[in-house]
Amino acid sequence: MNYLLDANTFIEAKNRYYSMSICPGYWQWILQSNIYSGVASIRFIKDELTNGNDDLAQWAKDNSHLFLANDDEPTQIAYTQVVQHVMEQEGMKNGAQEEFLRGADPWLIAKAMTSGATIVTHEKLDRNIRRKILIPNVCEHFGVQYIDTFELLHQLEAQFIMLPAIPAA
Repeated sequence: MNYLLDANTFIEAKNRYYSMSICPGYWQWILQSNIYSGVASIRFIKDELTNGNDDLAQWAKDNSHLFLANDDEPTQIAYTQVVQHVMEQEGMKNGAQEEFLRGADPWLIAKAMTSGATIVTHEKLDRNIRRKILIPNVCEHFGVQYIDTFELLHQLEAQFIMLPAIPAA
């Protein structure tokens, strides 16, 4: 099975529970899972991550192989289907569709549609939301599977083993 990571999974991990200095094993696990379990993302996500000037931006630059291209014809065709679906959503807040289409999310969904990948995101399905377009809502329409980071960790049986503490000098 293949997995495509949304930008929020990288950002939340770095900012909250898997800081690069506290849990470097998580970031190594992503790279190993890329090789053995098809965990990846797309170049538009890399572009979002490298806009910053922090450890995550540097990590994304150093590991560019993790981010797949979206210029293949099947993904381009799927992208047009995503755009059409998003623009057909009625009752959305003014500008919600345009905001969604400016980002990487529609490309992430299109890539998942053509590769059979499961999207990993922290967004939750909300059929009643009108202020923004959510990845799970679009995934549901196209039959694309989605999970969050913690479900991914369970599915791939990730384990981060703590090293014995080294006494401070």
